[in-house]
Amino acid sequence: MTGKTITRAYLSEAVYQEVGLSRNESAELLEAVLGEITKALAEGQTVKLSSFGSFSIRQKGRRIGRNPRTGEEVPILPRRVLVFRPAQVLRARINNETSRAMAAPTSSVFPTPSASPPI
Repeated sequence: MTGKTITRAYLSEAVYQEVGLSRNESAELLEAVLGEITKALAEGQTVKLSSFGSFSIRQKGRRIGRNPRTGEEVPILPRRVLVFRPAQVLRARINNETSRAMAAPTSSVFPTPSASPPI
């Protein structure tokens, strides 16, 4: 693992390089897309991105947990958790599998993390 992190700024710069929008327009576009995804998830909707994966919200019920240090029982309140399920195409690319999923065209919009970010 390379240890590099893809940031909003990096994605915005990649959109700028690939699409040709101004840097400000690229940043605004990225923020709009992320805002729509966030809004949909907050409303409990599922977000499916073809060839990438699905984001969904799962409701976890109240349960009793245990403090590992003291062994004392502690109630864990109900909560909503974000779940990501990768698509087969993404799994294949991550695992470098040679399957029909790999035949899907690759996009140069978002370069691999190993490439240095454009300046």
